[in-house]
Amino acid sequence: MRHAGLIAGAATAALVAAGAITYAVAGDDGGGRTPSAESADAGFARDMAVHHQQAVEMSYIVRDRTKDEEVRRLAYDIAQTQANQRGMMLGWLDLWGLPKVSSEPPMTWMDMGGMASGKDGALMPGMAADSEMNKLGELSGKQAEVFYLQLMTDHHQGGVHMAEGCADRCQVGVEKRLAQGMVDAQQSEISLMADMLKERGATPRS
Repeated sequence: MRHAGLIAGAATAALVAAGAITYAVAGDDGGGRTPSAESADAGFARDMAVHHQQAVEMSYIVRDRTKDEEVRRLAYDIAQTQANQRGMMLGWLDLWGLPKVSSEPPMTWMDMGGMASGKDGALMPGMAADSEMNKLGELSGKQAEVFYLQLMTDHHQGGVHMAEGCADRCQVGVEKRLAQGMVDAQQSEISLMADMLKERGATPRS
């Protein structure tokens, strides 16, 4: 029950924070300036929208591969929170009149455009490869639970790194606050998932 409370608490805090910033306009706390396509604000919104989409997909896969209510609840909460945040970031790009894709490599806005090779679908730090996503869809029960928790731990670690970059570099106040909220929530979930892995006789991959 302790885990259930932590999961619900983290999800509620993230959704409340997300709801509180849906009022945002393109120039919030940014002096009325619209970010450029090359800015950290635009780069983070584009890249994290992609990063989040994989977390949503991963979470729905595991919900079909296990009957464990704790893992299913965590997966549902992650999927709902990150789908909500993804919609907000894509909405900001629309408000700013900026493209949702870029010709530059992911992470260029963090001066780390070459950090992920994109090999086998792993476009950014922490993202699972296509082969790993396929493997998750083939496992079931405890094996699926462990692999999901390991993949999502890696995914969150990469996401935290990106969100810290936005919290430091982004200029739009509402986006900086969203990024810091991601850092706090995902670090909490990383700790939770470490406990869940331990209960299953496993550990994070890194």
